Amino acid sequence: MKNIAIIGSGTMGNGIAHTFAQFGYQVNLIDINNEALEKALNTISKNLDRQVAKGTLTESEKTITLSNITTFTDMKSGIAQSDLIVEAATENLELKLKIFKDLDTFAKPEAIIASNTSSISITKIASVTNRGDKVIGMHFMNPVPVMKLVEVIRGYATSNETTALVMDLSKKLAKVPVEVNDYPGFVANRILMPMINEAIYTLYENVAGVEEIDTVMKLGMAHPMGPLQLADFIGLDVCLAILRVLQDGFGNPKYAPCPLLVNMVTAGNKGIKSGEGFYNYANGVKEAVVASKFS
Repeated sequence: MKNIAIIGSGTMGNGIAHTFAQFGYQVNLIDINNEALEKALNTISKNLDRQVAKGTLTESEKTITLSNITTFTDMKSGIAQSDLIVEAATENLELKLKIFKDLDTFAKPEAIIASNTSSISITKIASVTNRGDKVIGMHFMNPVPVMKLVEVIRGYATSNETTALVMDLSKKLAKVPVEVNDYPGFVANRILMPMINEAIYTLYENVAGVEEIDTVMKLGMAHPMGPLQLADFIGLDVCLAILRVLQDGFGNPKYAPCPLLVNMVTAGNKGIKSGEGFYNYANGVKEAVVASKFS
């Protein structure tokens, strides 16, 4: 598999494109408008500059990486010759089902179609295609060029051959693939999101403040980032969407999102992406939001 298409050029999409291109794959990066694609290329270029500054990449390798990426606004053209297509659109079931219907129509019959979904059922996504054996989850972690883990999720119909190919491909990207089965939240978010939700409840019930909660988890449990800061980094809207997938998928009230999280997302406070979540990121400085806003 040498020709890769990435659907969606946001944070995850451009990171996945960056990683494949850096390892010599020909990447078609696809989004609905040129503005989004230009922003993605600028982000990739800046991230490559960081690697050059750290000495992990040369200037010539940066140039080659960027030359391996071609942008498209037309999906049909962008995926026509692709061996692997990775969907990295917003974590929205209806959107993903529409995309996969189109991908199944336009992609060559032997192409594998993967989703970077962090919680949505691969089996459900595959059900709208005629190639369930070639549909799989390929859940990268953010930031993609840095994080080693790839959750490889087998849907009900995913074949052994498809799984083996994607596991091997992940290793060729210097990642560590972990094969998991298709249940809500898979492994990473089934464990992570209840922890984040409980941290939000701890704040909501005024047990402690934002910085105090994060400090306990960093110093007491050796987490590199506290759960509230991590929620901001992931995106509070994404956290809420995943918790709702868990709640609906298991029918268990323990996954119900904290009312504070619901209110914050409703108000447009989604974390780093909106400039404010549990911390305020104005002027490039991270400061905990005053406690009164959470009561």
